[in-house]
Amino acid sequence: MTQIIPASLVASCAKTPARAEWLEHLPGVILELARRWSLTLGAPFEGEDVSCSWVAPAVGLGDTRVVLKIGMPHMEGEHEIDGLRLLDGDPTVCLLDADDKYGAMLLERCEPGTSLRELPEEEQDVVIAELLRLFWRTPPPGHPFRQLSVMLDHWTAVTRLDADKWPDRSLVEEGLDLFEDLAETAQSNMLLATDLHAGNVLRDERGPWVAIDPKPFMGDPAYDATQHLLNCRVRLRSRGMDTINRFADLLDVDRDRVQLWTFARLAAEPRDDWDDEATSLARLLAPVRL
Repeated sequence: MTQIIPASLVASCAKTPARAEWLEHLPGVILELARRWSLTLGAPFEGEDVSCSWVAPAVGLGDTRVVLKIGMPHMEGEHEIDGLRLLDGDPTVCLLDADDKYGAMLLERCEPGTSLRELPEEEQDVVIAELLRLFWRTPPPGHPFRQLSVMLDHWTAVTRLDADKWPDRSLVEEGLDLFEDLAETAQSNMLLATDLHAGNVLRDERGPWVAIDPKPFMGDPAYDATQHLLNCRVRLRSRGMDTINRFADLLDVDRDRVQLWTFARLAAEPRDDWDDEATSLARLLAPVRL
């Protein structure tokens, strides 16, 4: 059985030797898991939201409709399986089985599985806010989840490697400073989704909406507003503070912290292209002291 590897996944795996090695072994891993879990696989999903894992619909024993997902080596997604186990389908897709060694997940298949992107953005705000408020919780003692500061420190190191490409040094430095300051001054420390946006929310019969692809860390709930907001760039440009404040209110988190987190990510988050529109958006949302 020849397995199709989506182009977006191939491009992501070309970025590091570890990912390239993972990709080389991926076809054999797919075959092994299909045999173990008695799966008949369909063609893998493709598109902009499928760049960090191989994901395909499948039919299992008893004609059960499922999804096989195998995650590539990815710092941010290291504890996805742990998060799905803890959340147990509320508000995420259900984890039916897993192989931690391969980062593989056998998941329930959402039906009809259409994306939240089918709704207007202001309606997306309401759905995502509801899902995030269900996601946030305090895990039991001994949990494996890392602090948000671990991811931010990683981002800072990667961004500093591109210092000669920064379009606005003061703007980037302010964003990096805020990564540290905001993490240190958080008033609560909750389980975060960190990557919840409309492309990671699917319509489901038991939902009506469920979250997929969590990248769990512990930290400030106000941070979790940012991923959806960064996917609403037209609104951020035309009515940025109104959009931020509305979403912060739906989440019942501090408006100012959501603004600062959003600015920091636009200003200083690692990126392949430092000439994109993020810098101009960061200037629009910059704190007054800039």
